[in-house]
Amino acid sequence: MTIEAVLADAIAQGGIPGVVALTGNRDGVLTHHALGVRDPATGAAMAGDCVFQLASMTKAITSVAAMQMVERGSLSLDAPIADTLPLLANPQVIDGFSADGAAIRRPAIRPITLRHLLTHTSGFGYDFMSATMLRARGPGGPPPPGGIASITSPLLFDPGERWEYGVSTDWVGQAVEAASGMRLDAYFAEAVFGPLGMEDTGFSINDDQAGRRAALQARGPDGILSPFPIEIGGGPDVETLGAGGGLYGTGPDYIRFLRMLLNNGTLEGAQLLRPESVAEMTRNQIGALRAGAMESTMPAFALPNDPFPDQHSGWGLGFLINPEPGPHGRPAGSLAWAGIANTYYWIDRVNDLVAVLLMQHVPFGDPAAVAVYNAFERAVYEIHD
Repeated sequence: MTIEAVLADAIAQGGIPGVVALTGNRDGVLTHHALGVRDPATGAAMAGDCVFQLASMTKAITSVAAMQMVERGSLSLDAPIADTLPLLANPQVIDGFSADGAAIRRPAIRPITLRHLLTHTSGFGYDFMSATMLRARGPGGPPPPGGIASITSPLLFDPGERWEYGVSTDWVGQAVEAASGMRLDAYFAEAVFGPLGMEDTGFSINDDQAGRRAALQARGPDGILSPFPIEIGGGPDVETLGAGGGLYGTGPDYIRFLRMLLNNGTLEGAQLLRPESVAEMTRNQIGALRAGAMESTMPAFALPNDPFPDQHSGWGLGFLINPEPGPHGRPAGSLAWAGIANTYYWIDRVNDLVAVLLMQHVPFGDPAAVAVYNAFERAVYEIHD
């Protein structure tokens, strides 16, 4: 079967409105498919340039921006990040709870570094994934996204001791702003989106892009998808732009970003990073620690998930790394991550291949969405071989 036929069958079986899927290599785009509808309420067809909330696919872009700052000497991977971000001086670790439910805190045994933040070994978590972090918030619950309060919390463990997915990359964005002297949207436009020609990617959308936007949906207990009109990163009018999940973008834009990484930091004459920086980003940084497994405190938003449950997955400076071949065709050493609205990508440096798959519904890890992702990967490698 063709990739298009596989995708059509998978979204029909899963009751998923629509999908955009692309593959590419160092030289260009190989395949580009748009199927179904972008908005079930209107029946508007999905198109190849539809705009999606990329959510945590933002993290890889923020990681590249941080490495640009490292190359310039404006940030250091291993110096205390408090040198740049005083708010992260004297981090406190949750050390149990008192009888009245308040979090007991102790000083961390070491400072947080940029490397800790980029590898999600800083100790920060997510409220919607960590029961301990959510409990430490107290009866008021987590603050809304878009402010410093939403990413400020005690640590779950001492920096460097574990891998825990969380708000670390949002703090990386704060460090990029401090080091560059620019608001994150302006820096990304100048240093990433402009050079790569990513004209449809940003922290806000204009009227034209709004007319191409894929509507966010949520799957209810009955399995039916319904409108879920939230802005995952808090939207553009926020105190702090969502470096961990606030970008909107398209499949054609994002695959240009991935192709740049496949080309060791350069695309069509634009050099964003040195090859040695890309090499550092793409090697496992966390030693014997295991990455990838995520719990959930809010299953309507994200289900417990582990992309490679049978592997001891690693993490680079922004990506999950599978140490063994994946079950659907991906070779060992590939790089990947995703966004909470079931947007996915992977980078296969062995076979000179990148892929993007964009849907737009929660919860993350929805079995129907995962089935589409797996079917897409299998079809890609059948054709690639």
